[in-house]
Amino acid sequence: MSKSFEELMQFINDLGIEVSTVRHAAVFTVAEAQALRGKITGAHTKNLFLKDKKDNFFLLTVDEEANVDLKTIHTKIGASSRLSFGKPEKLLEYLGLTPGSVSVLGLINDTGHNVMVVLDESLFKHEAINAHPLTNEATTSIRTDDLLKFLEATGHSPTVLKIEASNPN
Repeated sequence: MSKSFEELMQFINDLGIEVSTVRHAAVFTVAEAQALRGKITGAHTKNLFLKDKKDNFFLLTVDEEANVDLKTIHTKIGASSRLSFGKPEKLLEYLGLTPGSVSVLGLINDTGHNVMVVLDESLFKHEAINAHPLTNEATTSIRTDDLLKFLEATGHSPTVLKIEASNPN
């Protein structure tokens, strides 16, 4: 069963991690989030729930402005084949999330460790990373070091890679 927002916050608090959360209207795209967020500092993320042909699942978390080349990213992250977006049913099953609320914080629900986590190293240039706290009606800011602590506590060892932006031209 998926954790609630309150259970996520309690888990984070129990780890001794301080976060701040801003509630807002539901957002489904980066553009919508940018329009609503105001002055939340730190790295804002784009999260891609992906799978390869062998049903290996990946959560790729990058800067919101990154252009990820889905035709080649599999060679960098160790996937067995080109990647496609994971089905909403698997997103719900593994991360307890629905499309529009995909977030690295959803890994609290991946108790079976079905999802491999890949973080763009550019996120670590910021003191804090912003992510949806299991809902797209809020944004939670967490220090980058504390995000790694959170992931470790959920049993996930992220792969941190330089994700080259694809050339839009």
